Amino acid sequence: MKAIILAGGRGKRLKPITDYVPKPLVPIKNIPIIEWQIKYLKKFGIEEVIICTGYKQDMIKNYLNLKKINMKITFSVEESPLGTGGAIKKAGKRINDKSFFVINGDIITNIDLKKLSKKQNSIASIELQTKFGILETKDDKIIKFKEKKEISGVWMNAGIYHLEKNILKDLPLKGDIEKTVFPDYAKKGNLHIEKFKNVKWYSIDSFKDIEECSLEIEKVIK
Repeated sequence: MKAIILAGGRGKRLKPITDYVPKPLVPIKNIPIIEWQIKYLKKFGIEEVIICTGYKQDMIKNYLNLKKINMKITFSVEESPLGTGGAIKKAGKRINDKSFFVINGDIITNIDLKKLSKKQNSIASIELQTKFGILETKDDKIIKFKEKKEISGVWMNAGIYHLEKNILKDLPLKGDIEKTVFPDYAKKGNLHIEKFKNVKWYSIDSFKDIEECSLEIEKVIK
């Protein structure tokens, strides 16, 4: 199978690092995010990766060419931002398989792709994570204080999708899949969810995310 990595964003929250390098090359334990992602995809038998690039695309190409990673890698270049839907539509023209995976370019996780692949047009989801303390209250008193990251029973989009090739015709030339096709498919009952509990998942949006992920990364992607 093939996978698309959405790696065209500017990573504004990680300035000033991303003034000099694109977000996919931001290092976690001295290895760029995108290299960790490729290791993760290889573990599940992905044979080809299409990387959607835009901002500082040449730096990403040059780095991966120098690394000589043992996987077929091609690039789908956006001259101007297309949004996630437009990026998938453009990259998807290179895919002949019945289905493929998509992963946001800032996600580090150990979610089981084989499990996700069993459902058509499916979104990987995890229980909502919060970085704040949770208060249990009764009347006007706090009865328990929890330092907990997962809110049980509330599911969030983990930024990893298993999509059928026929979805490409419905994607916009420009725009986000999360705001266009997914709501439409959900309304028609054509969008599925695969829930993952007790998994490691990081979205690298801040320096704190980098710090926290660095402590666990070698356990997450072995």
